[in-house]
Amino acid sequence: MSDAAVDYTQLGPSVVRITMQDKEHKNTFSDQLLVGLSDAFERVKADERCKVVILTGYGTYFASGGRKESLLQIQDRQISFTDSDIYGLALDCPVPVISAMQGHGIGGGFAMGLFSDFVILSQESIYTTNFMRYGFTPGMGATLILPKKLGFSLGEEMLLSAKTYYGRDLKERGIPFPVLPRAEVLPYAVELAETLAEKPRLSLITLKDHLVAELREELPRYIEREVAMHDKTFHQPEVRDLITSQY
Repeated sequence: MSDAAVDYTQLGPSVVRITMQDKEHKNTFSDQLLVGLSDAFERVKADERCKVVILTGYGTYFASGGRKESLLQIQDRQISFTDSDIYGLALDCPVPVISAMQGHGIGGGFAMGLFSDFVILSQESIYTTNFMRYGFTPGMGATLILPKKLGFSLGEEMLLSAKTYYGRDLKERGIPFPVLPRAEVLPYAVELAETLAEKPRLSLITLKDHLVAELREELPRYIEREVAMHDKTFHQPEVRDLITSQY
């Protein structure tokens, strides 16, 4: 498992750690990472002992979003970001998911992490929804989850400006998540997971179903709108030039 793009580790009878570790591609959304994540969350669904999932990355990387090659394929109308539903994995997971974002969260990688039930950021890492840097509108459910989790003003700012923020910057802006030194992110997540795992599994599932019901209902509508915006914006010649020159 140590050579796999995604590592699945049982930390105890009720806690699973899913580690994205595609070092070759720096945790961009490679085929190996996409398949590994989907398989890992299917294992969670099938494990009746599992009560909590910790989703994390390696080193200075949490998740780095779409690969250059994939963005160009979307620009050429060969694929769509909806071909792989990784953005909804944490939201659809029956048990609570903790995103231990010890490293950089970029584009769709940051959005994916925000769909978890708990989010922990690193002071030293960068977080950005940089879709508009390349001239196309956001996807991956980012237009739903950023305003929901960060507040409308900051979420709108991040989506429109495509600026890069350090975790410490977001902490100063008052985001409602713990922002810790990188070395403390995963231990904090493990402690939180152990607290959650003290509860009955059925109770955790039932309460999560209730708390995220509106998000689960809204996400398909937002994805549909994001795809429609991509149809308008992604195929501009300027977008291809920006992806080629700035990625």
